Amino acid sequence: MKYLVLLYAEPGAWPPDEHKVALQKSIDLCHELHAQGQYHLASPLHPPATAKSVRVRNGKATISDGPYAETKEQLGGFFLIEARDMDEAVAIATRVPGATRGTAEVRQLMEVEAMPKA
Repeated sequence: MKYLVLLYAEPGAWPPDEHKVALQKSIDLCHELHAQGQYHLASPLHPPATAKSVRVRNGKATISDGPYAETKEQLGGFFLIEARDMDEAVAIATRVPGATRGTAEVRQLMEVEAMPKA
């Protein structure tokens, strides 16, 4: 089963020198998961200030700057992993450095047969 680990943290939670170390630990974890057949994709995201939010209502698109959610923590990156079950996915999420300064949200992907295959 595929799980998405979404990483949230408050802006400024990672001083640049510590972020560099955490990024390398995340890369190392990706290589370890890849060797075990559990890695699909992972990436940090650019800052929320670079985001656009898109809403379509009655056929009309409204685009605004920045993230839509009004929260202290911002989405900072993700891991797309393979795990037997939620318990294993959570165990992997506890190893992601981002969880030490913010929140790692773990969600199972829905399998939709009609979707094109990657």
